[in-house]
Amino acid sequence: MAEHVVPHFHNEPGVSAIEIGAKEFMCVGAKPPFDHPHIYLDMGDDNEIVCSYCSTLYRFNAKLGPHTARPPECALPLPTA
Repeated sequence: MAEHVVPHFHNEPGVSAIEIGAKEFMCVGAKPPFDHPHIYLDMGDDNEIVCSYCSTLYRFNAKLGPHTARPPECALPLPTA
């Protein structure tokens, strides 16, 4: 069975908005060990969502890959096996 990896994003740089290529993802606030509880967010039919924990604004960008962000440093790398 294939494993589905949910993308994780953070706002350690403190930018006003982050463009991402996923509509379902986890916000972690800042990079570990200073992260907040990992919040699952689902944009549904919308193209923007605000994290209820840290107030980061995320905007969907269909041109980006599901684990990609603008700025790029806001995407947490995929876990290695």
